[in-house]
Amino acid sequence: MPINITMPALSPTMEEGNLSKWLVKEGDKVSPGDVIAEIETDKATMEVEAVDEGTVAKLVVPAGTEGVKVNALIAVLAAEGEDAAAAAKSGGAAEPAKAEASKAEAPKAEAPKAETPKAEPAATAPKAESAPVANGHAAGDRTFASPLARRIAREAGVDVSAVTGTGPHGRVVKADVDAAIAGGGAKAPAAKAAPAGAPAAAPAVKAMSDDQVLKLFEQGSYDLVPHDNMRKTIARRLVEAKTTIPHFYLTLDCELDALLALRAQINAAAPVKKTDKGDAPAYKLSVNDMVIKAMAMALKAVPDANASWTESAMVKHKHADVGVAVSIPGGLITPIIRHADEKTLSTISNEMKDLASRARSRKLKPEEYQGGTTAVSNLGMFGIKDFAAVINPPHATILAVGAGEERAVVKNGEIKIATVMSVTLSTDHRAVDGALGAELLVAFKRLIENPMGMLV
Repeated sequence: MPINITMPALSPTMEEGNLSKWLVKEGDKVSPGDVIAEIETDKATMEVEAVDEGTVAKLVVPAGTEGVKVNALIAVLAAEGEDAAAAAKSGGAAEPAKAEASKAEAPKAEAPKAETPKAEPAATAPKAESAPVANGHAAGDRTFASPLARRIAREAGVDVSAVTGTGPHGRVVKADVDAAIAGGGAKAPAAKAAPAGAPAAAPAVKAMSDDQVLKLFEQGSYDLVPHDNMRKTIARRLVEAKTTIPHFYLTLDCELDALLALRAQINAAAPVKKTDKGDAPAYKLSVNDMVIKAMAMALKAVPDANASWTESAMVKHKHADVGVAVSIPGGLITPIIRHADEKTLSTISNEMKDLASRARSRKLKPEEYQGGTTAVSNLGMFGIKDFAAVINPPHATILAVGAGEERAVVKNGEIKIATVMSVTLSTDHRAVDGALGAELLVAFKRLIENPMGMLV
């Protein structure tokens, strides 16, 4: 019997992925554990291993295909002793057959029985029956359509249930909606008039369509670069974060001179190790490494702020897992330093360098960038003085770190020069209110300005 290989869900939130490369070809024999393909998710490129033994009978989805849905059929294996050509023809047929069987079992609408006409009052209206529509469903039945097709139909005022679907099992796809729009048909029914005296409903605010945006620019004055999965996911999560999380912001200035002096001492004392490129220090701390450690220790000192919000309960975390925003081509990703409060500065530094390197080559595993209890976003290397970062769910906080710069400060009535760094804490006000956020930020400032506390 043919063995169907489907698009795997490589993370809990994955809905689709790009099949970037096949590492096998039709006719190849594979065993459990063999790497057969590379799948590009919104965050990383991951290898897919075979779980069954057999011969590759058919590669259903070509390499380079984008937007392949999770659980969609991508290849067919012929079991041992089975003819590959026959398996290629019959593979994937089980699901459609099952669907046809379920349709056959569905109760058929009985034809109305002939009855002797009865005299009825003229005012009695005949009972309306479900009218069939273009895609074969009775009015009121669920219409199967892709999310993109539904969005385009909604923006164009097209009734998606009246569009003929040409996708699998009559599913309405983008091309079907485009055809309906071009034909000028399948318009959505007009909204019912509100009862007299009822308050007028506020007009719905909707984003401009792609065509509406492009009409604002001169033709030929731009290039269109399609969104990849990462950019789509970033956009969706940012909209979700800013529209569903009540952000609250707190800013403090931290003096860095003591931290910079300690960092120089630690780096100078780093042992030398031999590498392929010659002798190199075993570690080299950055200011950001010390910020990660200070944020983790501050969360342990203020445990009520080490939390995540859910509708039913507050999630109180037992460990401080700090995500760090890393810019990569096409977007950003937030690899996580687990148990950062328990790790030495040198361990955090080396782990962060490894995570950042693999993040830029999209080689992180989902467990290396999902979850976490807070995050740090540092733009100081670009000279940014201060900014407010957007919270990354399920976190309740994120720390935005600005550049360390020499400023005039007043000490004991005298003006002195100090290296000062501005930090802004964004909090989810449902989980971390103003006073709690302030307590967390003060604990962070204390560690930054007295960095020896991070060594004990």
